[in-house]
Parts: sequence; C-alpha cells; structure tokens
Amino acid sequence: MNKSTTSKLSRRVFLKWTALSGLSAAGIYLLDTYTPWLNYDQETLESLKMIPTHTDAAVNFKEWVYYAGLAASSHNTQPWMFEIKQDEINIYPDHTRRLSVLDPQGRELWISLGCALENLLISARAAGYDGEVIYPVKTDVINIRFASRASQNEALLDAIPRRQNTRCEYKLNPVPPDHLHLLRAISLEPGINLHFALDAHERTILTECVSAADVYQYADQTFISELNAWLRFTRKEAIHSRDGLYTRCSGNPEVPRWLGELFVSGTKPQQQADLDIRKMDHSAGLIIITSETDDKSAWVRTGQVYERLALSMTSMGIKSSMLNQPIEVPEVRAQMQNALAMETRLPQLLLRFGYAEDLPRSLRRNINQILVTPAPATI
Repeated sequence: MNKSTTSKLSRRVFLKWTALSGLSAAGIYLLDTYTPWLNYDQETLESLKMIPTHTDAAVNFKEWVYYAGLAASSHNTQPWMFEIKQDEINIYPDHTRRLSVLDPQGRELWISLGCALENLLISARAAGYDGEVIYPVKTDVINIRFASRASQNEALLDAIPRRQNTRCEYKLNPVPPDHLHLLRAISLEPGINLHFALDAHERTILTECVSAADVYQYADQTFISELNAWLRFTRKEAIHSRDGLYTRCSGNPEVPRWLGELFVSGTKPQQQADLDIRKMDHSAGLIIITSETDDKSAWVRTGQVYERLALSMTSMGIKSSMLNQPIEVPEVRAQMQNALAMETRLPQLLLRFGYAEDLPRSLRRNINQILVTPAPATI
C-alpha cells in the first residue's frame, strides 16, 4: 500500500548534485551500485514467480502464504507473519514493521494484513478450499480455518503477481464505462463501502485535502526521517532489504543514500503537494474506501476490499496507487468526511486510478522470513 510520497526529481538535477560531490565519490558509488551481480530484474522475476496451486488433498499451505506475501502494504513494509497449522493459518502483525509516525494506531498495518488475507483466500479457493475467517476483535491475530470443496476458477489469482502501486503520473485516458461498472459491482465486506469520486466538485475537495495533508506531513521532520528509513535509493539497498520503496519503482533514478535523503529532506511541503495534485489531475478517477466502524476488524475488511479492487483493476489493465495522506492526518480526515457528506462512514483508504506504463516491481521477502513455523503443513 505504498502511497505517493517520493519527490519526482529530474536526472539532470541528480547528475548535477552527483558531479558536485566529486568524481571519486561518484566513482565509488557507481562501482558499488551498478555491478553485474546486482540484477534487480532477475531478482524481481524470482520474487514474483508464479507457484502452481494444487487441487488434491495434499495442499501445500506455503503456496497460499506465498500469494499472501505479494499483497499491498503501506510503504511496502510487509508487516505480517504467518503460522501454518494442520488445517488453519494464522496471520499476525509484525509490530517491528509498523510506521510509528505515519500510523500510530496501527490502522494501515491492519489494512495491510487484510490485503494479505484476501490473497490467501483467493489462492485457497483456486485450490478448492473455503476459508472461515475469525477477525481480530479481542486478539491480535487473524485466524483462517480451511475446508475442502470443489475448486473454482479464480480469475484474480493471475493478477496477484502483476498488481502493484503505480506511483507515477498517469495518461489522460478515461476508463471505459463498462470497466467502471464492473468496479462498482465488486463484492464488498460487511460494513465496507466504495465512494467513487469522479465529478469535478468531489475531485476538487480531495485535491484540497491531499494538498493540506502533504503540507502538514512534509513539515514534520519525524515523518521525513521515517520516510527516508523506508526508501531504497539504490538497487543494492532494494535487493538487500527486499522491502520498502525503491526509487525506480516510482519512476525516479537511483542515487547514493546521502544524496537521496538530502533531496527528500529538502522537499518543500507545497512542492510535494503540487506534485501530488498533478498526479491526481492526470488520474481517471478517485475512490475512497469507507467503513462504519474504526477498529481492527474494519481495517482488515478494508484491506480485503482494497486488494479485491486493485486486483480487479490489474486484470483490466488499469493502474492504481494510494494517496492516503488526508486519511493519515486526523484533522484532514474529518474535513474530508464532512465535505463529502459521508455522515457516519469513515474514510479508510484513498486511491487514484488510470493508465500508465509498467514500472519495476517491488521485491518481497523470502517466504521463510514471514513464517512463524518454517516447516510447511498439509491437509
């Protein structure tokens, strides 16, 4: 669930700064970063390689966890751990990966777990298993118990490795009405709704909210420090961590960490707001996911609906990206809720959608890094 936070900086500016840093420093950086053995594209293929889903009784739960680990997450933090048991899987939050400044309540963390849950259920259904979900009401765990049934065709399964948050500027192409109709008709979770903001008035309201939230966040140095900690400025950093926001995945070039942090830290709040406003202006539309309550179960269900929506868009060739800033700032969230006359419905996620070229994909951690129990289980 990686929102649009990285500043769009030209290669000319980067090269100018690199030149000023001295030829020796630039040479060391190039030698360290652009080495033949650091093949990011190959690493991506390995990370997103499709695993066949078995349909016999000996189902390998690790396949389902693999698909769950490809889900969206805030800043690509991948804040989940999976425990495989005889006929069930538990999903736990990894609080060491929570964004303490951006997400102090853990709202986006649980939404991320909901995205992982949705991928898990899709892959299980494709293998011929229903999952009964126990949501985290009193405990910090999502429990899914599985029972076999006839397998069904899961069209969204193939979209899971192809889905990504595309954070670049989109083309000025409208989405055909028949595709919009299908998106409006996707199945929802109890208490979760979609609000399509397609007219000029509502888009203006959301533009003002995103701008206000950007200005607020980029004036906060603790927010900037946390953002820098999750940015991956070089291919070497991205391959080593296999998480976070790699600059090339946002359409930006690679630079040394010291230079990237210098630019991010020096970004003026209104400059970031203007960049995001331009991205919104070049989007085909905006969607807000709302809930009737503001608790862990609602956040998980929000993540399920978002992942379902994002995968449906992917299957139609539509790109999407999070713009969660106005929901991350409580005052702006309340203003957005009132201005759009949402009454008791609470905004949980804001995304933009449209058409764009493919960008490099984010890497994912090895499956054994996200398993509480390293050994696979079968039923």
